Amino acid sequence: MTEVTLAIGAAAVCRDGFAGEVKGLVVDPRLRAVTHLVIEPEGAQGLARLVPLDHADATAEPIRLAYSEAEFKDLSPAEETLAEFVEGYEGPVQLLPAGEGWRAADGPVADGETIPQIREMETIPLVPETEVEESRGDRVHATDGEVGQFHGLRVSSEDGAVLHVLLKRHPWGHAELAVPIGSVSGFEDGVQLAVSKQELKNLAS
Repeated sequence: MTEVTLAIGAAAVCRDGFAGEVKGLVVDPRLRAVTHLVIEPEGAQGLARLVPLDHADATAEPIRLAYSEAEFKDLSPAEETLAEFVEGYEGPVQLLPAGEGWRAADGPVADGETIPQIREMETIPLVPETEVEESRGDRVHATDGEVGQFHGLRVSSEDGAVLHVLLKRHPWGHAELAVPIGSVSGFEDGVQLAVSKQELKNLAS
């Protein structure tokens, strides 16, 4: 069995050009296996695509997708961005109800009842109903509290079965920490571990 690393931020290429970076990994919690990569084109928030794992060669660096650039753009979207285009603004903005504590930035008020929100826009993951997306910065919790941030997974190249969860920003140094899947209890609301902080510290030492 070949073990491959699926790291958040890893580059991915199409047959004829650059595709983007891994923004997230879609996991089937029941099978404990990765089903899709979430690939976002550079500088294109809200345009990430769902790439089936069996159409991505993760043994290569960068990750090689079995698609042309045009085919990649036609894949299912990985998220829905709650945004609209408003006259007076170059890019999309998210519209919010007026009078709820939001202060309109310099510019027009859309239809007199809503105001533009100029900041990071809210997105909704569009992953299969029985699966979950793990993304950069998602929290990893031991049985007695938060211990770090999700950074990726090591999986079997044969079927995507998760072998290790990768942590960063943990309390025990700057190195990436690989937690065996046997110490993971679930993938809901971030990653839930079945071990305590002390047990995880022993693993890191």
